[in-house]
Amino acid sequence: MKKNYIILLFVLGVTNLGAQDSLYARKVINTLCSKQFSGRGYIKNGLDVSAKYIASELKKFKAQPLFNTGYYQWFDFNVNTFPGKMNVAINGKPIKPGIDFIVSPESVGLKGKFNVEKKDSVTYIGNSEIPFVVSLKRKLTFSVSEECANYCAIEVLNNNTFNNIKTVEVSIENKLLNKYICKNICAFINGKDEKNDTVVMLTAHYDHLGMMGNKTYFPGANDNASGVSMLLNLVKYYSQHPPKYKTVFVFFAGEEAGLLGSKYFTEHPVFELGKIKFLINLDLLGTGDEGITVVNATEFKAQFETLKKINTEKNYLTLIKPRGKAHNSDHYWFTEKGVPSFFIYTMGGIKAYHDVYDIPKTLPLTKYNAVFKLLVDFISAI
Repeated sequence: MKKNYIILLFVLGVTNLGAQDSLYARKVINTLCSKQFSGRGYIKNGLDVSAKYIASELKKFKAQPLFNTGYYQWFDFNVNTFPGKMNVAINGKPIKPGIDFIVSPESVGLKGKFNVEKKDSVTYIGNSEIPFVVSLKRKLTFSVSEECANYCAIEVLNNNTFNNIKTVEVSIENKLLNKYICKNICAFINGKDEKNDTVVMLTAHYDHLGMMGNKTYFPGANDNASGVSMLLNLVKYYSQHPPKYKTVFVFFAGEEAGLLGSKYFTEHPVFELGKIKFLINLDLLGTGDEGITVVNATEFKAQFETLKKINTEKNYLTLIKPRGKAHNSDHYWFTEKGVPSFFIYTMGGIKAYHDVYDIPKTLPLTKYNAVFKLLVDFISAI
């Protein structure tokens, strides 16, 4: 009886450990997606507020700063923003930003009421002095631009509400921010053998799309509050279970604007990139019903086979899908520098992406704990 009781306590302990990981993940995701973080972008200091929060979590888990000056690696870039009015009316009827329409991220501001001419089944051209285009889209997908164009373009959800557009009234304000200062957030936990200078690197981007106007913001729960939560969970784990090798954790800014933070890091390395034994970049980790995709699987076949073997033995995920080299996240610049790297993201579940519907409430975290355990086992194996 006593033996069974001990086994039961052990099982409950393991279960609670997994539950605790998910609870902490939920807390991080809810925080990063809250209104005060303004979509982790460039309006209302959203990116800066996010950086301070992540740095405070790193400090709480006693992760050491990678720099003598602290956790931050500063850099800058230009970014086009929409900090003010964001009003559109079609045929006299106001439509909602983020829900009914988005503005193309490179657009210049525009104000006025314009007659429009139908060019094809989904495109209308305005009679304004500044080129003005209205496009009907099945899915609204916002982004970030480093440049401001000499035209204004809006995308309207094609839900059969506007089959015959005659007039479009707009009041859109933009502001190009020159040399916007932001930062990568970098920390490390020493390995058990401090004399060994081998490095394992774990990364995720913390920026998102910010705001479109002064009221509409993009929470970015799956993209990429989920990846940030996983990275912080790994920091938390390794602070209590020292890794074999020195493990560096980097939260990149500027990913949505073109992988800018990771590019800057590789061009201004803090240590020799050749010391990195392996890098794992994490993004879109909030689902997993259909398994995970591993970018660079075909580039680093031995490591991919190790990952698959662990998954088969532990039965963590239904599928680990291989994918080739891709310029689609922050691993890319490291791969270009010869660093062995994977980019891992989950598949299945919700389809919200770069829109106002990517919110914590609908993010299932279906295989979050399984991915966490798989990562820990894989890092141990390599």
